[in-house]
Amino acid sequence: MSPNSNDMMAERRYPIGIQTFSEIIREGYLYVDKTDLVWQLAHYAKFIFMSRPRRFGKSLLTSTLESYFQGKKDLFEGLKIVEMEKDWEQYPVVRLDLSLAKGQGSAEDLKATLMWLLRPFTELYGKCEDEFSPGKVLNGIMQRAYEQTGKQVVVIVDEYDAPLLEVLHEEDTLADKRMVMQEFYQPLKANERIVKFCFITGITKFSQLSIFSTINNLTNVTMDSMFANICGITENELATVLKEDVERLAQLNGTTADVMHEQLKQKYDGYHFTKDSTDIYNPFSLLKAFQQRELNNYWFESGTPTFLINQLRFFKTDITSLDSLEVFSSDFDQPTENMKDALPLLYQSGYLTIKDYDRDSQLYTLAIPNQEVRVGYIDGLLPVYTGLAARDVKACFALKFWRALKQHDANLAMKEMQAYLASIPYVEGFKQKLHEVATAEGFYEYTMYLIFSMLNFYVRTQVKCAGGRTDMVVWMPDAVYVFELKVNGTAKEALEQIDEKGYAIPYQTENKRVVKVGVKFNADTRTIEDWQISE
Repeated sequence: MSPNSNDMMAERRYPIGIQTFSEIIREGYLYVDKTDLVWQLAHYAKFIFMSRPRRFGKSLLTSTLESYFQGKKDLFEGLKIVEMEKDWEQYPVVRLDLSLAKGQGSAEDLKATLMWLLRPFTELYGKCEDEFSPGKVLNGIMQRAYEQTGKQVVVIVDEYDAPLLEVLHEEDTLADKRMVMQEFYQPLKANERIVKFCFITGITKFSQLSIFSTINNLTNVTMDSMFANICGITENELATVLKEDVERLAQLNGTTADVMHEQLKQKYDGYHFTKDSTDIYNPFSLLKAFQQRELNNYWFESGTPTFLINQLRFFKTDITSLDSLEVFSSDFDQPTENMKDALPLLYQSGYLTIKDYDRDSQLYTLAIPNQEVRVGYIDGLLPVYTGLAARDVKACFALKFWRALKQHDANLAMKEMQAYLASIPYVEGFKQKLHEVATAEGFYEYTMYLIFSMLNFYVRTQVKCAGGRTDMVVWMPDAVYVFELKVNGTAKEALEQIDEKGYAIPYQTENKRVVKVGVKFNADTRTIEDWQISE
């Protein structure tokens, strides 16, 4: 590290937790210029909806739109939009952040919070005595803003779904709150004539009929390729705008810029929001890594959404099947309140993303975006599916297991797993989870999948091949491990099945060691009884 490296890093101010465009510009924080896309969005349609995962810059986008429609040209000097916008007219803007309405217990509580959120605008434009509901108040604000300024009104709603996400399967509460939100949004359609622009954003997609039933011309740009890059950092932006940041981070961590770029790519890249989207980096995690000078799982540190865990439990989701899913868009791009499984929520929340698209079959391939999501996702799910805390698994077992595989000692690795699993029956939560799974074999498949994934190995279960389905395949940098698991059979039979069915054949062209492992579990002792290994 050079003597001036800390000073070099201090020169750049990263807007971590700052979502106000004017503050970022005036205080000299880093801003990756997206204003050309902001201008295009503002002129694309009158009513627009877009969803993106949390911490992906939605709030900054809404703040940027607010500043643009308020005609604050001085904030945009030197940015792309200056070459596109010539008039810089000022419009009255009603911008609402409904994340502040999250966690409200009842529909009446939600109404009270909406009224509170509208108060700054009633103080600005006035309020009539007969405006006693959120929708009526919003209607009055819009009409008076138009009358007092002579300009059409801009309405921007951030985190529109926050009041509803946590009650998705509480039918009565959801219905009551949905009625509140329907009434709240009615003025947008009723006052269409005086609306200049309306932008609604959030994490998930609720059906238009359920909330926006009165807005019959709402344009959904969530999967529109024109706006695929409007939130997040692209590969090109990392290589150009953030080139010096990558170099500084590499210097501080004793590596080259090329190696650091690849590490950042593996850790934070991999999001695609349309079938032909470029790679998108998680902006929060990327900038946090630059600020903190090290790579870590910052997205998960900022909060694990309980609504997602609850949905996985509700649908009894088979987490081992979630990587490399081939599905149609209707399977994941659908309203969350109509979903029959957790797939739409996993995709819309950013835990799965588009990895490929086949135009002939119109099938999308969905997968976990990157290392950060994979490791954080597994850490969060391990206690849900096994009753064990991730920190306990890591402290007691994971490092030993990882080192054994790193040393190409599969036998030692299996001994470590056997010893660890042997201690688990004394954990009450684990025993309970075992009884909740249809078969002990399926349970141990879950457990091994979670452990391998937590160690950042790429793992897939029930992998199709010409001879059938392989129980589990694990990829390491220099080896591929093919597992067959048995509860009512022997380890010898499991290994023989790998050979007889040709489970290992597809991996013999990967220029890696191919290790075949037959594993016998004992349902009574709830651990590995025996194993056989062959290369």
